[in-house]
Formats: sequence, C-alpha cells, structure tokens
Amino acid sequence: MYRLKNWSFYLLLTLLACNKNSPEVVERPAYPHISGIYPHLAYYNEEGECGTGAVVPWAGKLWVVTYGPHFPFGSSDKLYEINPDLSFTTREESIGGTPANRMIHRESEQLFIGPYAIDNTGEVRTISYETMPGRHTGNARHLTDPANKIYYGTMEEGFYEVNVHNLETNTLYVDGNVTRKEGEMAQEAELLLGAHGKGLYSGQGVMVYSNNGETGQEALKDFSIEAGALYEWDGTDWHLVRRNQFVEVTGPGGIHGNPNPETDPIWATGWDHKSVILGVRDAEEGWDFYRLPKASHSYDGAHGWNTEWPRIRDVGTEEEPDYLMTMHGMFWKFPGSFQKGQTGGIRPRSAYLKVIGDFTRWQNGLVFGCDDSAQREFLNKRSAKGNIEGPGQSNSNLWFTDMDMPDKLGPATANGALWLEEEVAANEPSEPMLFSGWKEKNVWLQNQGDRAVNFSLEIDRNGTGDWEELQVVSLDGAESSWLSFDQDTKGEWIRVTTDGATRASVHFSFSNPEQRTAYQKDIFEGIIPIQKDGYTGGLLYGLGDNRRKLGIAAKRYQGESVENAGYYEMDEKLQLVKVEDSETESFINEGFAIPEKVFEVDEASVLIQDDQGRRWRLPKGDPAFTAPSMAGKLRIAREVATERDLFNCHGTFYELPAENADGFAKIRPVASHKLRINDYASYRGMLLLSGVDPQAADGNEHIIVSEDGELAVWAGVIDDLWKLGKPVGKGGPWANTVVEAGVPSDPYLFAFYDQRKLELQHDSSKEVTFTIQFEPVGHGPWMDWKEITVAPGQTHLESFPDEIEARWVRLVANDRCSATATFTYE
Repeated sequence: MYRLKNWSFYLLLTLLACNKNSPEVVERPAYPHISGIYPHLAYYNEEGECGTGAVVPWAGKLWVVTYGPHFPFGSSDKLYEINPDLSFTTREESIGGTPANRMIHRESEQLFIGPYAIDNTGEVRTISYETMPGRHTGNARHLTDPANKIYYGTMEEGFYEVNVHNLETNTLYVDGNVTRKEGEMAQEAELLLGAHGKGLYSGQGVMVYSNNGETGQEALKDFSIEAGALYEWDGTDWHLVRRNQFVEVTGPGGIHGNPNPETDPIWATGWDHKSVILGVRDAEEGWDFYRLPKASHSYDGAHGWNTEWPRIRDVGTEEEPDYLMTMHGMFWKFPGSFQKGQTGGIRPRSAYLKVIGDFTRWQNGLVFGCDDSAQREFLNKRSAKGNIEGPGQSNSNLWFTDMDMPDKLGPATANGALWLEEEVAANEPSEPMLFSGWKEKNVWLQNQGDRAVNFSLEIDRNGTGDWEELQVVSLDGAESSWLSFDQDTKGEWIRVTTDGATRASVHFSFSNPEQRTAYQKDIFEGIIPIQKDGYTGGLLYGLGDNRRKLGIAAKRYQGESVENAGYYEMDEKLQLVKVEDSETESFINEGFAIPEKVFEVDEASVLIQDDQGRRWRLPKGDPAFTAPSMAGKLRIAREVATERDLFNCHGTFYELPAENADGFAKIRPVASHKLRINDYASYRGMLLLSGVDPQAADGNEHIIVSEDGELAVWAGVIDDLWKLGKPVGKGGPWANTVVEAGVPSDPYLFAFYDQRKLELQHDSSKEVTFTIQFEPVGHGPWMDWKEITVAPGQTHLESFPDEIEARWVRLVANDRCSATATFTYE
C-alpha cells in the first residue's frame, strides 16, 4: 500500500529489493515502482501519440527515443539517456520525429538511434531533418563500404547512405513526404508497393525493406485486402519479394548486423488475414516462407497502424545467445540457428496485452519500450465507449521485468489458417504451419468445391524440410471436418495438399491446458467485490497541458444513488491528494461519464450489437452485474493500450481489437472476476482501477491510498489482469427462444475457455436434430461439427473435448421449436 506516511518504510523495502546478488544489478534510489513500471520515467510529448521507438543499452547507459504519429520533419519527442540508478537526462540535441531505427556500428563504435549518432563516451551528434527528412524506421549495414557508411530507411520510402565519421548524407531515394502532392494521403509514396515502412536489414548482397500497410480508404476499413510488401534492393534495382504485410527484418547479428553477411540468413516477420508469416532468406536459394498462428488479432488492419514494431532480438549473453520474438500478441522463443533446412525450435511462450515497440536485456533483466496512452485514438472509435476520449496528453513508459517474464503471462492459445475460402491447385502443398509447442492441436478442414477431394496432411518432424504423410481426409463437396492430433504426434511443421483443384479452408488451433483457477484475488485483494454496496470510486483521466498527473473525479456510490466526493490528483511519486479544481472535476464528470445500455443482458446471455450491426453473444458472470444499481457505474470499454480496447463486460475482461481489425469478431477473454471496477485507465505506463476499499489496502503494494484516507486506486500493468484467473461464464444463444428450422442462432463465444459443457433442450412434441457449428477464425466459414437429436422432454448434455478450439459456436435446428442452449465454462 502506498501512503505518504509510509514513504521511509517503502524506501527501505526498495533498497533491499534492488540489492540482489548479481553483478549486473545495481542499487537504485527509491523511485516508486509497481509491476515493473517506474512512473518517473514516463515520457510525454505534444503529439497525438507518444510511443517508444527504440531502447538500446550503450556506453553504460540505456538510450530511449520516442515518436509522434506522423512527423517526418521533427516533433516534440526526445532522446533520453537513462543511468543505471534510473535517473535520466533529456538530451538537448533532441529533434523528435517518428523514429524507430537503431543500429550499433561496430567499426566506428557508435549507436545510431533515430537521427542521432552516439559514440562510446555518450557524446551525441544529430542529423537534421533538413538533411535527412522522413520517419526513420530502420538502419542497415552498407553493401559495399560497411566500415564507413550505413543505410537509413524511412516509412515513406526515403533511403539514405550516411558517412559514419562526418555524418554526410547522400540521398538514394527521396522520401515520399518531400514529394507528396496536395491531397495525397500522408503515407503515400511512389517508389514501392505498400505503405508504412517498418524493417530494414542487409546481407547476402541485398538490402531488405518491409512495409506493413496500404493507402486508400478501403485499407482503413477492411483488414483482409491486399496490403504491404517485402522488397530487396541490390544496389541498383528494387525487386518485390512478396506482397504481404511485413514488419521486422533482421538476422542473427541483430542490431549489429550479420557477422557473416555473405552467408548468414535474413529473417522477416509479417502477416495476412489468415496467420503470421515468417520468411528466411538463403544466400543460394532465396526466400522460404512459413506460417505461425496468431494469439491476438488486435495487430491486424490493412493500413498497418496497429502493429508498432514487432522485433526479434537477442536478449541473451555473448556466451549464450537467446532470441526473443514478439509477434501478434505472443512472446516466442526464436532459434538463432533458424535457416533453410534447419527450421526447428520456434516455440510459443505466453500471450501479452502491452503494445511493445522495442526491448532489450539490461542489468540482468528485460526492458520493454511500450506505446501506452495515445491522446488521439485514431481509427479506434466505437459506440461501446460512448463519447470518451483518450488521455489529455500522450504518454508511455518502459516496463522492467525479470528475464523469465515472457513465460508467465497469458495462455499461449493461438490460431491461424493456411487457406481461407480460397482457390487451391491440385498437388501444390500449402506453406508450412508451426506445429510444435502446444499439447492440444486441432484442424478444421472444409471443401468448398462441388466435388470430393482428398486432403493430405504432411509433417516435417525435425525442421529439415523432409515431409511425410500424416493423415488423409476425404471430403465431399461442401463438407467440413474437424480432427485433433494425439499429443504423441510430434513435428515442427505441418502442411496440406489436395489431390484436386478446389476451393478450401484449412484452419489450425493450438492450446495448452489452462493452469489458472477461477477468481484469483492475489494482488487484486481490496477491490470492492460485486456483492458489496456502498463504496467510493472515481472517474479517471490523464491530464493534459503538461500537468502530467492523473485526475480523479471521486464518486460515492450507495445503491442507485451517486454523490460527488471531491477531486483528487496523483503524481509521478504516486502521491494521491485531494485538490480544489472544480473546473477539471466538471470536465471529467461530463466528458468521461460511463455510458449505459452498451450491451443487453437477456435470459440467454450478453448480447452485443457492434457498429456494423453484427450480433454477438458472450457469457454472463455473477447475476449481481445485471442489478439496476450497476447501470452507469462500471466502465465497459476504454482504450488502455494504443489502438486497442479493454472491454469489461459482466465480470470478464476482454481484449477488444479496433473495428478496422474486425472488432468483436476477434474478441478474446483475458480473465473473469467478481469486482465492482468503477473505472480503468492507463497512466504513465500503468493500468489504474478505481473502486477500491482504502481500509482493505494494508499489505498490498498495488493499492494507493489518498492522503486523507478517503480514496484508493489500484495500480499495476495491463498484463497483471491475467492474474485475475481464467475466464469463466455461463449462457448461450437461446433461452426458451422460438427457433425456426434451418435458421442459425447468434454466434456465441467459445474460444479461450476451459471445461466447456452444453445443455440442450426443446419444447417440441417430436424429436429435433440440432447441428453444432463452429467458426474457428472470426471472419471465416461456419463448419458443421456434430448433429445431436434430442427427444421430447429430454435434456442433452454435451462435454466438449479439451483440444477443440474455435472462436464462435452456434446451433441450427431442423424443425421449428422453442429451445434452450446453455454453455457452461468452468
């Protein structure tokens, strides 16, 4: 618990906690910190977004550069120099912009980060935007003079070579922001297909460049259109490698460049609407591509804005390299030996919710640079949030964790398609899908052609490129099938071939047994339980105008009545005090009021109608969440990480992608609870919750109590929510509902839950056959799983296999009746 009167005690605890027996760990002053967040390190700018572009240890310090959303000629963003004791300096050489590039140039012993060159003593030189305009996205070693020059690439296809000694700059290709004509979109550039550049790397005689987006109005709405590109440049000409959205381009040498550039592999990560894409370039045979499933779909969007900078970085030591990959909401173990013929070893670690721009190893731990609180919510608007806006000023922070944290967050459940309602040629294998790393593995197959086809599933057991037949599935036209794989079925990759041309979908789902129990209190002890009435909460708002504090319009709730309880502010030292500021209090009360009627709760379940008019059903939690006194008192939806929302509905927190990334269709339950969480917001990299009992706070370092003892808030990070426990709930698409023959029910959420059961009954005087259908993707075809015939007056009980995974489930009856279908997730 944080109180001003306990400051000296907290100082002692902090000093003791930091004095570990490790040569890389130093004693740090008693800066307040919670869940690895040090609030005093938060950085702000004057722009619509303040993300972390790069985080690099160099010259005994940690160097951080921030970015605004689209500033090719500079911004209010800064270069920060962080000392081992976590004091820091804002460098006066800062010129801002939208930088995410970083490279350590071995020969000159310099770090190039953003437009800055930093030598081994920490001296900073700056390359002006007049000399080198653009949103700097990557650096690469020079193809012909690597000892004396490096390449810079920008998001709008500007390319430069820079002399590392005198910083003289030669423009190879002019940045699109310089040549852009009036009326063109900000991302537009004419040199290459795609938009929104991301990765840059060199080796094997080429420089490789990726972009992950597309311009045009269609790209702002439809996540599945053709978008992005992977290119390589041979020093003279550009060659299109693949037309998909790509982000990271790197190799075993990471930010230093490959030590053996002629032969070392080059890696590239990307995605499409089906799954994650992984490319590897071989010096002799060129590119091969593989697929991985997605843990999260919040990164989708044809414009490419939702991804930030996924990375593959070596976070090990010189003696023991250890590559960590971030991609689509999953931490992955990535083998440094990954190359053609040696592709084994990629493994999922755990799922995360933070938006991460860069990361590194520092002082025997991990440091993640995040994109936490954007003042502009860009395209992430939806009616479920009401009129609420983002924070008053953009801000983000670093996140310090133990080395093993990437193994400890959310379940590694993931899914991805090889084919998705597409034309397939006979006897042409699909790209391989990662197959190893999960205990529960299954596949959905659908033949959408008009004649029978055999689907041959083949496996590469060791990642050597040697394929053997695993199983053959015969499907008639318009027939689908689900099958699971025994845990003894081993292999690195799996692929599919058909013996005839057809239209098909093949979608894989992977999971491990859920390790969490339901309703874990742990660090959330002290938050008001749903059964308790009479408490003090508050509406939360990160203040603007460089005040850099959190404003709280306190509320006292009793039954259906609400009273204002004063205005409070919290600063970087986590000091929470009551202040007199009626103007700000009124602004928060009016602009951040909790909307009502965001969803409907009927006898069956929670019913959501999204902004596209689509209907979705979710499980119900504790009945107390439906009480009339709850209306307008529990925040339902809010952006707490840039361009994605938390959705807190009837006792479950969900990750909710932006509408342009398919929104509710790709919702993911994170954890369930029985708590009266009044409001939640991000502030200085933390997640703040209101609705906390100040008297129950002793012994919980996550609870901050006001100076007057009347108000408390909970503080942590968004990924602490996994510790609430596994998602649970009960409900279904029908509850004594009149069902017409052949008319499917509303979709009901099925994915990511545990111990799933169905009770099915009807009122007809004759047998009724129900077809259980699953939709594994979120935007794919529905597939028949099983037919169930229920006799009059009987209740059918169906327990689903642990290994079955799909996003949505629905039912179809063969006859008109009144039916009830109740799913229980325990």
